[in-house]
Amino acid sequence: MEITVTVNNQAYTRDIEPRLLLVHFLRDELGLTGTHWGCDTSNCGVCVVWLDEVPVKSCTVLAVMADGHRVRTVEGLEGTDGLDSVQQGFVECHGLQCGFCTPGMMMTSRWLLDHNPDPSGEDIREAISGQLCRCTGYENIVRSVRWAAEHEAAASAVPVAGEGTESGMEVQA
Repeated sequence: MEITVTVNNQAYTRDIEPRLLLVHFLRDELGLTGTHWGCDTSNCGVCVVWLDEVPVKSCTVLAVMADGHRVRTVEGLEGTDGLDSVQQGFVECHGLQCGFCTPGMMMTSRWLLDHNPDPSGEDIREAISGQLCRCTGYENIVRSVRWAAEHEAAASAVPVAGEGTESGMEVQA
């Protein structure tokens, strides 16, 4: 069966077997190995990608279901200015150890911040509750996401007109 899927803003057309899972399409057909394959039962969450801007566990989605749709993988997080703030947060706050769950955690965390730019620790824990990490105990993952949220808030802060000035005019020393 021929499908066309837009992955990380690039269209790919492939002839595939109808039973091929999306995780295998991404890894084996497209060579995007950032999406990990873990349990095949949707329990671990290491395979999370976005399908039309919604996080899905790609081990339970058939590739044919993505035909005509948009998929975003961890490889699509990095922008022209460098790492996404979620990726940088994982670096800054040691949010990974072995790294196996990291791509799925990052995709879920990016989605969370896009929908809740100031999540509490509880919000973050709830968002990643469908994903397993056997290394970190989750605390550094939560810190990583909070770092990203705070970094994004600081980057988007716009100085108020007249701040540091008198009557809106700069004070000369």
